[in-house]
Amino acid sequence: MAKKTENNTLATNRKARHDFFIEETLEVGIALKGTEVKSLRQGKANIADAYAEIRDGEVFILNMHISPYEQGNIFNVDPLRTRKLLLHKSEIRKLQKELSLKGYTLIPLKVYLVRGKVKIQLALAMGKKLYDKRQSIAKRDSDRRIRQALKIR
Repeated sequence: MAKKTENNTLATNRKARHDFFIEETLEVGIALKGTEVKSLRQGKANIADAYAEIRDGEVFILNMHISPYEQGNIFNVDPLRTRKLLLHKSEIRKLQKELSLKGYTLIPLKVYLVRGKVKIQLALAMGKKLYDKRQSIAKRDSDRRIRQALKIR
């Protein structure tokens, strides 16, 4: 029997590809509380300003906002709390080496479900300068014009 393909994306960072050059992506787990998972399933998350950093051999995500669950009462936690990302030591060491290079950062691209587990697509990225953003916009516009001209012919 064919497997259902559903859109399990819970949150996306749409600004990321505009503001950064994405070098490499990887899928990581995240340590969450029960009410946070329920709130995420309702789509109440914002990762636009989120970033990850390595502290004492562990990776943490900061500024990821998960709204409190409405029925969570005393079990709700701080919406902006620092959350631990789940990676193997070898992956952390590799990321640490690459982050030591100037200008690299870790940013989340999207939050999604895989077999009931919350995963984050984390990207190793380098920030774009203003002129890089202008070049990207100009290239996108020229590609759009080319596609339009080919469509008319």
